Amino acid sequence: MVGIGPGGRLDRTFRAQAAIEASEVIAGYKRYVKAVADLIGDKEVIATGMTKEVDRCQQAIKAACSGKVVALISSGDAGIYGMAGLALEMIHAEQHDLEVEIIPGMTVASAAAASLGAPLMLDFAIISLSDLLVKWEVIRNRLQAVAKADLVVALYNPRSRKRIKQLDETVDIFLEHRSPETPVGIGTDIGSEEEHLVITTLGSLLQHEIGMRSLVIIGNSESKVLGKWLVNPRGYQI
Repeated sequence: MVGIGPGGRLDRTFRAQAAIEASEVIAGYKRYVKAVADLIGDKEVIATGMTKEVDRCQQAIKAACSGKVVALISSGDAGIYGMAGLALEMIHAEQHDLEVEIIPGMTVASAAAASLGAPLMLDFAIISLSDLLVKWEVIRNRLQAVAKADLVVALYNPRSRKRIKQLDETVDIFLEHRSPETPVGIGTDIGSEEEHLVITTLGSLLQHEIGMRSLVIIGNSESKVLGKWLVNPRGYQI
């Protein structure tokens, strides 16, 4: 399992690139396969669309069981909303005797934070707003706990064409515990030529364009905007 980073070539690790180059089969979501097209050459490719993760893992495992070296790729880090967990569950359930290596990558929260400044300098949480695999009630309880705890939070999958209310409700939850002036950062298409950054406030967050390729970082009571940077101070005396 290989984490390829947020998408841009410069954000790949040497280890990830070496693993892909050494593999005979590349398996991944179509967009992610395209992101590493320069490394694939004439290798066998297993590419599927959204919601086909189980099928993709099954094909990758089948190829590995046949003796091929397979790179099952994920954007960001393979173990953070990636394919590593599902693949390990399936390998264990089907009792395959396979040699497995999990190669970490830069998750989009780290990449977006670096572009925005230093908003994750202290304790923070990561929560996905996608309720395809997790009930919204569970996600809502987690959001309420994080908001009450005054943790900075990075929101993955904040909104899609069909999922609008989740981000709206998230903002309402945080406004119960934080000022409307709380700094917020939005990063879209991080690591690509189309990267777009916005620093705004919790009260104005919903006025901005946000989609599935966006990541939202909601600051806490200590977060600040310093010029063009969003920063969560660690507590040093300066």
